[in-house]
Amino acid sequence: MSENESKIESLVREWTYLPDICERWGVRVTEVRDMVRSGQLIAVRRGPNKSLQVPAAFITDEGLVKHLSGTLTLLRDAKFTDEEIIEWLFTEQPSLPGSPIEALVENRGTEVKRRAQAELI
Repeated sequence: MSENESKIESLVREWTYLPDICERWGVRVTEVRDMVRSGQLIAVRRGPNKSLQVPAAFITDEGLVKHLSGTLTLLRDAKFTDEEIIEWLFTEQPSLPGSPIEALVENRGTEVKRRAQAELI
């Protein structure tokens, strides 16, 4: 396991599989795969079978956590890898307070996006 993978494993407490997301949302797996392919959602290969999994905190019953896609775009524009994005989203930031993903779940997307934009500088 790489250092990044180990860090992510320690930060992300719960993961979900793509078929489980499809069942929760009532959509086809191709729709969720398209979200991953288009960059609206991050999925990483993990576990013994290297299956695609998504941090469970990204998902609500209605869809993606509000402002997640925009935040992902900003961080990719700052040249973050998917692993670095996950690490950034789940790492505590005293200025928020809490982690960016906690702030997104609490509908504090403006604060998170402001910090993500600062990564572009």
